[in-house]
Amino acid sequence: MELRHQALQALCAAEPREKVALARALHEQVAQCTLSPAAPASPPSLPGRPVLPRLVHPARVPRRSPARPEGLAALLHAIAHIEFNAINLALDAAWRFEGMPRAFHEDWLRVAAEEAFHFTLLADHLATLGHAYGDFEAHDGLWSMCEKTAGDIVARMALVPRTLEARGLDATPLIQQKLRQAGTPAALRAVEILDVILRDEVGHVAIGNHWYRVLCERDALDPVAHYAVLVERYAAPRLHPPFNTEARRRAGFSEAELAWLAGP
Repeated sequence: MELRHQALQALCAAEPREKVALARALHEQVAQCTLSPAAPASPPSLPGRPVLPRLVHPARVPRRSPARPEGLAALLHAIAHIEFNAINLALDAAWRFEGMPRAFHEDWLRVAAEEAFHFTLLADHLATLGHAYGDFEAHDGLWSMCEKTAGDIVARMALVPRTLEARGLDATPLIQQKLRQAGTPAALRAVEILDVILRDEVGHVAIGNHWYRVLCERDALDPVAHYAVLVERYAAPRLHPPFNTEARRRAGFSEAELAWLAGP
């Protein structure tokens, strides 16, 4: 098996459970994979995904209280959609970029497998509430940035794992607080699932930070100054407090980077 071809095959899979199975199997078998320096040809449409959920503008995705069963289901669906997209983001990084060490591709296959596990936890819990992935509307913000940075690996590392995905480090404790206030068994089970996701996401953001710094060193770029350039160039969202500074430090953000986030 060739690693990048297999990653692209998993990325193209449209059915969520098939994508999950392919991502996890590829991670388990990665030691047996060869690595070609040439990227496989990109299909005309990426990523593979099901017809549902229907994708709408982020402002049109309704927010509901997790204190009610339907609201909890909607919240779980929104997080499951993020995790489904995160599988695709990691697989795209693993197949797309040339000239990187084997460790880069293996890191992103590990991320894809862990995101697949997260999606499974959420989808299974969603099923206990009588719902399935696709039952609610969702938005495409994560993949949109993936497309914008397809030709710039430095921007991809800067603006996907360590910007958009790092927002989860800040948001997850706040979501957990609301779920604890709801207090239902289903809400408390969601808190436990988010504990697993938060633990793993620290590692995923750390991988993004590591490779961003490797690439900045390769290209003689200052990581903090160049990040500001990339935010402007690609119209990335400027993040706002509160920040989970403890988790961000564990994920490898420097004090200079945290100060830039907290700046005006």
